Amino acid sequence: MSLHNPPHPGGVIRRQCLEPTGLTITRAAQKLGIPWQALSALLNERKGLSPEMASRLAEVFGFTAETWLGMQAAYDQWQAHSASSHETRNSSACDQALAL
Repeated sequence: MSLHNPPHPGGVIRRQCLEPTGLTITRAAQKLGIPWQALSALLNERKGLSPEMASRLAEVFGFTAETWLGMQAAYDQWQAHSASSHETRNSSACDQALAL
């Protein structure tokens, strides 16, 4: 497992595809054929990346759909691992408190 928190694909899109080109969310959404609200949710890391969106991103911005989906999978796995580690730490603390 990786020792760092992988970036959310939305952040990568924002930093690598939109900011360097000056492309607005509205214009990028038009190019992708999606509502700007859907792109905004992805860019602001409120939503994950679907296989359909990965295909659209590959067509418009490059990389492969598999690369985009791999980014999302790495991010999701890290988040799940972090959450389960936190729950385990909390469970251990609760178990110790109950033993007193």
